[in-house]
Amino acid sequence: MNRKIMFLMLVASLILVLSIPAMARTQFISIATGGTGGTYYPLGGGMAEIFNEFVPNVNATAEVSGASVENSRLVQNQEVELAFVQNDIAYYASTGTELFAGKSLSDIRGVAMLYPEIIQIITTENSKINSVNDFKGKRIAVGAPGSGVEANARQVIEAYGLTYKDMTVDYLSFSEAVDQLKDGHVDAAFLTAGIPTAAVIDLAATHEVKILNINNEIVDKLIAKYPFYTKAIIPAKTYSGQVEPVQTVTVKAMLITNKNLDEELVYNLTKSLFGNLDRLSQIHAKGAAIDLYKALIGMPIELHPGSKKFFREVFKDVIDLLND
Repeated sequence: MNRKIMFLMLVASLILVLSIPAMARTQFISIATGGTGGTYYPLGGGMAEIFNEFVPNVNATAEVSGASVENSRLVQNQEVELAFVQNDIAYYASTGTELFAGKSLSDIRGVAMLYPEIIQIITTENSKINSVNDFKGKRIAVGAPGSGVEANARQVIEAYGLTYKDMTVDYLSFSEAVDQLKDGHVDAAFLTAGIPTAAVIDLAATHEVKILNINNEIVDKLIAKYPFYTKAIIPAKTYSGQVEPVQTVTVKAMLITNKNLDEELVYNLTKSLFGNLDRLSQIHAKGAAIDLYKALIGMPIELHPGSKKFFREVFKDVIDLLND
C-alpha cells in the first residue's frame, strides 16, 4: 500500500471520528468512594448502576479510595469525576483550613448532600465515663491521623474546655478503636459514621456499650463555631442495650465534583440520582436516607452549575438555598 493511499485512509478515519457528535461519545465517570468495608463504596456502586442505566452515553464505576480527604484531592486534580466526602472535609478543603491548612482546593463544587454521618462517642460500662468531661487522665481513641473523625473529636473535646493534653490520645481507625475498647486499652472512642455502625454493633455483641450524650450547651457551641454541624439524635435501641436516645451532632456525607465538569452532564447525573432514590435504596439501605428536600441543607461549598440547574427546577421559589 503506497503512502498516498495510507494518507487518504488516515484522513478519512479522522473525519469519521470528528463527525461523531460530542454527546454520542462515551463519558467515563469515576466515583471515588472509600474502603470496601464502608458505606461509600457499595452506595457508590449503586449510583454507578443508576447513571449507567439512566444517563445516555455514560460509563460510571465506583472506585476504592482513602475516603474524604483523598477524595477531595482527587476531584481537585480531576483524577475522578465524582467523589463522596464528609461536608466538614469539603468545608476545610475549600477554605484551606484544618487538614488543608494553607492549601485550599478551590475547584471542588457541591453536587448534593446525602445522609447524616453521626459523631458517636462510645465507651463501655466498665470505664465509668459518663461525659466528655470525664476524659481527663483517660486514654481516648480519636480517629486515624489526619482523618475527619480526628477533627471532629478535637472540636468536641475543645467545646468541653479540654485539650489533648488533658488525656492520652490514640490515633486509631474504627476497627482498631473497637479492638482496643474490647481489650480495655482505651477508655472511649470517637466514630463518625452512619448508624447503626457495624463496628459498634460488633462491640455491643460482647460488651455493655455506652454512647455519650452531648448536651445542648455544647451542641449550640459547636454549631455556632462550625456551621457544618447539625443536631442529631441516636434513637433508643439503635444498639443492643441502648435504652435511651442519645443527643449528639452530625456531619453529612455529600457528593462533590470539579467545577470544570460539563454542566449538562452534572445536571443529568443529579437528576438521575434523585429520580431513582427508590432504586438506590433497594441496592443499599443508606439510599433510603437520601432526601431530595434535604439535599441542600448543610451544603458547605459552592454548588456546581449543573446541580444548581437541577435544584432550580425543583425548588423554583427557594432561590436563596442555591448560594446566590
